[in-house]
This record gives sequence, C-alpha cells and structure tokens, in this order.
Amino acid sequence: MVYLSMVLFQVVAPILIMLVIGAILQLKFRFNLKALSNLITYCLMPAAVFINIYETQVNAKVLSSIIVYLLIFSICLMMISWLFSKLLKLNRSQAAIFNNSIVLINSGNYGIPVSQMLFVANPLGTSIQVIIVIFQNIITYTYGLYNLISSTKSGLDILRSLLRLPIVHALIIGAIMNFWNIGLPITFRIPIEYLANAFISIALITLGAQLAQIELKTIFNKVIFTSTVGRLIIGPTLALGLILLMGFDGVVAQSLFIASAFPTSRNSSTLALEYDVEANLAAQIVLFSTIMSCITVTIVIYISTILWG
Repeated sequence: MVYLSMVLFQVVAPILIMLVIGAILQLKFRFNLKALSNLITYCLMPAAVFINIYETQVNAKVLSSIIVYLLIFSICLMMISWLFSKLLKLNRSQAAIFNNSIVLINSGNYGIPVSQMLFVANPLGTSIQVIIVIFQNIITYTYGLYNLISSTKSGLDILRSLLRLPIVHALIIGAIMNFWNIGLPITFRIPIEYLANAFISIALITLGAQLAQIELKTIFNKVIFTSTVGRLIIGPTLALGLILLMGFDGVVAQSLFIASAFPTSRNSSTLALEYDVEANLAAQIVLFSTIMSCITVTIVIYISTILWG
C-alpha cells in the first residue's frame, strides 16, 4: 500500500497536475491548440524520439520480439473491439470510433512522459515506449484511418501521411547514428536536448488544454463505458497474458505492460473531428478514459513493480 501511494503521488499525480494546469491555462487564454499540436508533432516529439533512440542500445533479438508482441497485441485488440461493437449493435460510424478507441493508445504525449518519469535511471524503458509510439502511429494512419475513411482515401494516401511524420525520420536517423556509432556534434546535441527536455511539459499541458475543450455530456453512455473498460482493463489484462506467454522480463516486461494501460489516443478524436465521424462521441471517450486512467495506470504500475521490479 505504501508503494502504491508512492506511485500515485510521484508518477500519476504530477501528470494529473500538469493536465489541470493545461486545462486552466486553456480556459483563461484560449491557446491555438493546432499550433501547439504542430509544435509537439513536428519539433519536440521528434527530438525526444531521436535522443532516446540515439543514446540507447536495444538488442536486435529483443527488438524483434517486441515488434512481434505489438503485432499480436494490436490484432487481438482489433478482434475484441470488433466483437464488442457487434454485441453493442453499433452502426458503422459508431463502430469505427469504438474500435479506434480501444486499439489506438495515447503512447505519445501521455505515454512518453510517464515512461521518462518511471525509467529515469534506465533509458531502455523509455526507448521501448518510443518504439511503441512509432508502432501506434503506423496503426493510427493505417487501421485508424481505414476505419474512418476507407471509402474516400487510398492506401497510397495513407502511406504518404505516415511518411510525412517527423518522428519516423527521427527514428530512422537516430537508429542509423546509433548503429554506426556516429558522433553528434555538441552544437547540434545541445539544442536537440533542450527540445527533448521541453517535450514532457508542453505535451502534458497541451493534452490538458485539449481535454478542457471536451464536453462530457453522457457519463453512463454504454459505448463510452465499454470502450473505457476495453482500453483500461481488458487491454492490460491481455498484455499481461502475452508478456508472460512470450517470456519477457525486467524493464522490457514492465514497459510493455505499463504501455498497455494508457488511455485512448487523442488522435482518435482528432481524426474523427477532421473527417466528421461521431466527433462528439470520440472526444468524450478520450476525456473519460484519460480521467479513469489516473486510477488504472497507478494500479498497473504497482503490479508491474511487484512482478518485475
């Protein structure tokens, strides 16, 4: 119980405080959230991704195992979300939002800050989270987009959207420089580290600002409730089974398990708004799952330390 309290007050509570600060600032000053989102996507997150990949050694065998795990985990979530959408008898647009809400995870401006706080003494944990972020972006701009606009957007257009993401370029460059042991001049390293260090605070404040604009209209809506249970409870339960089955241990197991418990990705709401598909429902799911994740993520972190700490 003492450690559970420590996790709550030293990891989850600081994140919650940053979200509240972002929400308050947004209500008072009405930030341009599109500009802040672009700052994170095209500047701060790529810097954080590059530094983490550049500075960390990930065994090729472990990396391949992680990718296999992520594929199996995502496919299982897709099947579970499809089954629940049928049981709930959702129409096509509602089903698309529901499926995305369970499969698409907020691994970026929620997951990376959590990992950086948890694994400050072991960068491998954060590097694994970076890999998950890249994987989740691929899922978002393939499966997620297909759910929403399969009739209007070609596979080639989806691929172009993915390749335009700076984090993909940062990952590739960081991996190449890491593999070939290419030195990074101090003139470039210092500003990149400044940007990477700014990522946590700006990302969390922006997420809080985004959540402040969402109206929570129907708390007991069956779609919102089932989606939250699927994302925050069924997801980690599935992940735990796969982790034990595949024999992961230590920091790798901890990082994968904790990453499975993060709330619904804000991208699911952003895409729904952009393509006018049940945008209100998508936004409410993001808000409700983020609020509830303060409890569930704390519990998952606690369990992970018992099993692999």
